[in-house]
Amino acid sequence: MDPTAWQLWLIAAIVLGVMEIKLSGFVTLWFAVGALMASLMAGAGLGFNSQLVVFTLVSAALFGASRTLFKNVFMRDAVHLKTGAEAMLGQEAVVTEALAEGHGGTVRINGELWMARSLSGPLPEGERVTVEQIEGLKLWVRRPSASHEVALQPVRQKKENASWD
Repeated sequence: MDPTAWQLWLIAAIVLGVMEIKLSGFVTLWFAVGALMASLMAGAGLGFNSQLVVFTLVSAALFGASRTLFKNVFMRDAVHLKTGAEAMLGQEAVVTEALAEGHGGTVRINGELWMARSLSGPLPEGERVTVEQIEGLKLWVRRPSASHEVALQPVRQKKENASWD
C-alpha cells in the first residue's frame, strides 16, 4: 500500500497531536490542525504547493490567534504580579535606625535592610512606616497615619534639590 499525500498529512497531524499531549507548551496543537487541513486539501486533489500554503496559513493563523484569545479571554481578570522594588511601594517597614530630619537611617522590609529617608519628619527606631517612593537604593517612607503634607517630587527634581546625596 503506497501512502498518498493525504495519508502523510494525517500521520503528521496525529504525531503533532500526540506531541501536544506529551509536551507542556500548547504549541504543536496548531500545527496538528494545520496538517489536518492540509490532509483535507490533499484529499480534495490540490497540489503539494497548495497543501503547504494551507498548512502554513492555518498553523500561523491559529498560533497568532491563540495568544490573543488566551490573553483577552482567559487572562482578562489576572492581576499584574508586582515584583522587586515595585512590590515594596505601599508596604509596611520597620525603622531599625532612627530617621532624623535631613539625615537618613535604615528600615527593614521583607527581611532586608534598606537606606531610607522620611517624608513625615523624624522617626524613632521601632516605628512602623509605609514605603511611598523608591529612588535608586533609598526608600522614602512616612508614618501610616501622617497626612500627605509633603508632596512627593519626581525623582529628577529630588536629586537636583537634595543636599544630602
